[in-house]
Amino acid sequence: MQRRDFLRNASVALAAFGLPALPACAAQGNQVGLRRLGEPQPFDFASLKGQARALSQAAYQSHKRTLPGPVEALSWDQYQSIQYRQDHALWADQPGRYQAKFFHLGLYFHSPVRMFDVTDGKAQELAYDGAAFDYGKSGLKGSHLPADLGFAGFRLNTRKDTDRDFAAFLGASYFRAVGKEGQYGQSARGLAIDTGMGKPEEFPDFIAYYLEQPAADSNTLVVYALLDSPSTTGAYRFAITNGDVLLMDIDCALYPRKAIERLGIAPCTSMYQVGENDRRMAWDWRPEIHDTDGLSMWTGAGEWIWRPLCNPHNLRFNMFVDNNPRGFGLLQRDRNFDHYQDDGVFYEKRPCLWVEPKGQWGKGSVQLVEIPTVDETFDNIVAFWNPEAKPQPGQEVLLGYRLYWGAEPPARTPLAHCVASRTGLGGVIGKKREYFSWRFAVDFEGGELAALIDKGEVDAVVQVSRGRTEIVSARPLREIKGYRAMFDLVPPDDSTEQIDIRLYLRSGGKTLTETWLYQYSPPPKGAPERTLY
Repeated sequence: MQRRDFLRNASVALAAFGLPALPACAAQGNQVGLRRLGEPQPFDFASLKGQARALSQAAYQSHKRTLPGPVEALSWDQYQSIQYRQDHALWADQPGRYQAKFFHLGLYFHSPVRMFDVTDGKAQELAYDGAAFDYGKSGLKGSHLPADLGFAGFRLNTRKDTDRDFAAFLGASYFRAVGKEGQYGQSARGLAIDTGMGKPEEFPDFIAYYLEQPAADSNTLVVYALLDSPSTTGAYRFAITNGDVLLMDIDCALYPRKAIERLGIAPCTSMYQVGENDRRMAWDWRPEIHDTDGLSMWTGAGEWIWRPLCNPHNLRFNMFVDNNPRGFGLLQRDRNFDHYQDDGVFYEKRPCLWVEPKGQWGKGSVQLVEIPTVDETFDNIVAFWNPEAKPQPGQEVLLGYRLYWGAEPPARTPLAHCVASRTGLGGVIGKKREYFSWRFAVDFEGGELAALIDKGEVDAVVQVSRGRTEIVSARPLREIKGYRAMFDLVPPDDSTEQIDIRLYLRSGGKTLTETWLYQYSPPPKGAPERTLY
């Protein structure tokens, strides 16, 4: 629950080590409408790693800072009315394809972040300027705010479309992006620390960004970020290529201050409230509400796994042990508007996020945390890589990976994949139920399934950790040119202890589909479902 408190009441602010306070004067205009501070200084990724290493060798200093009262008091609508002026956009007077605009502090975003422009290998700080914002209906006046207030984050636009951004970095180490669908959804983070444990989660901050001006004909721009938290510091390099599927090529260096119990690399953060397999919170008029519907994994051994997401009664933690994973990510496979009926936020257009490791990550696990939620505005799903070897103080941890944002991940199984998971009361229609059971219907399409609809025997292979299965079948589903696997699960007792399920289709000993994994928690004795027999 602490991570929800953070997202609702973020109050982290700028600290001073290695990054002195913003001078209220000494600003100079190097671009129309954009002020700068001091003189340009040599900069590259190596120097940023040096900053992060030096920062790690000092005691952590709190970044908390109280913002001016009117800024602290901004409502959602007031904050949304604040817009950055186009004539102050970074690189607005340059010939390149991209521009950057900055977010104001307020609402959930209380952490001033320093911004630098990198040109020809030199970095120069960008000054906060109240005149750069249109304060709309916020009630704020830029002339009444401190000259060193600072920025909250930034967003990236193309020169052809200066209104809609394709990537944004805002709040702690959170960032997000879109593919050609142009619809934001899940977020990523620079780092996750102690997520889903019995103690408060730690949220590292990006405390400075360095935006490198791309060449005029380049489709890629580079952003550097300096990370700080009580447990570690870090230096990040993002090479961002905009396209139908947006690519972020990331290199990072971490410098732990202390041993980290649960380190989350490449964390993906999403929301799942209700879907076709989990109707627990189905009181809304919309049939489904989720940014993503499953965790996909491509293991080091070559197995493809699909784990549908749930909105559990209690916090749920899963660990999928692996060695040198080939990829993983939270995907929105269901892209049918009719399944959501939301013409405001368009859940069917939400981007998938696929993580592709660079090099060998070694032993560890993909970890999934699912947190109960009754509100679609809270991200309650987190997935990340946790290395088996725990980072130690004084160690340099070097990692690289790629993030792909879009409707389809770049890597897809050649086998058939799951397109729907549905659950409901078990039993045989027309026959009196003698005991409780729960029905699962899982649809697969792709691979060789279409060719086997009328020509081959297809079997559903089901394994459960507790209880027994019955009425197991695999039947052609011509509507999708695939197959539907169905089975009933009979819990062994009245316990609510979770039951792990594993399913795939095969024919003649040959595996036809990815592996479908699920966790089912039976309802307690006396629940309505258990009274229907």
